[in-house]
Amino acid sequence: MNIENAIKRRQFLKGSLGAASLAALAGCDNLTQSTWFPGVLNKAERLTDLVQRAITPANALAKEYTDSDVSAIFPSNGNTNPGTVDYASHVENDFAKWQVEVVGLIQTPMSWSLTALKELPSRAQITRHDCVEGWSAIGKWVGVPLGDLMRRVQPLPNAKCAVFHCADIDDEGISYYESMAIQDCYHPQTILAYELNGKLLDIPHGAPLRLRFERQLGYKHAKYVMRIELVESLIGIGGGKGGYWEDRGYEWYAGI
Repeated sequence: MNIENAIKRRQFLKGSLGAASLAALAGCDNLTQSTWFPGVLNKAERLTDLVQRAITPANALAKEYTDSDVSAIFPSNGNTNPGTVDYASHVENDFAKWQVEVVGLIQTPMSWSLTALKELPSRAQITRHDCVEGWSAIGKWVGVPLGDLMRRVQPLPNAKCAVFHCADIDDEGISYYESMAIQDCYHPQTILAYELNGKLLDIPHGAPLRLRFERQLGYKHAKYVMRIELVESLIGIGGGKGGYWEDRGYEWYAGI
């Protein structure tokens, strides 16, 4: 499904709520600052999520392509360098001390170095990245299936979401983060990627680890992943909407 169709689908599912959403985005402060309007928007997004999951098999795959389809240029938009002292130190050491840890509502907290992750079974997939800015590119990604890590840490029954904490921050010092439903962690194409098109990830594309969430739009594919936290609720994390971009008005469920 292309971006245009995805947008039309979400607009249809929201129905009459669409006008209210546009009003809010246009800056109707009386609505956005009210106690009831944010709840209406949240219910609309939950409806989108529920309907999509009802009509799409849980393990339905995003289309995969061949080597000949790989784009000559894969843009590196968004934040292209965390720009922090800590990250620069990791770059100087070729990420030898980089760790990704899984914490929160799990039976066995664990962490892995890049070397340890690369020793685990990997998955290669050639998929299309669809950006909300209107461009698409096809790339070959290699990484460790996130579901394999989940099976090792064993999420507790009350764990509902996985939050991906990243190394990059914005100009105001706010950290980037993203999240997904626990069930999406087990999707075959959900991976922590460390290679793009036969080479280790470079800094603009999210080195050393980038989430690939293939059935969602590009802003869900968090770069520079350092920590994965399993939680029952997204309230109290960042702005409480499930991601850096979601806190600024993007949809939490960005299925395509």
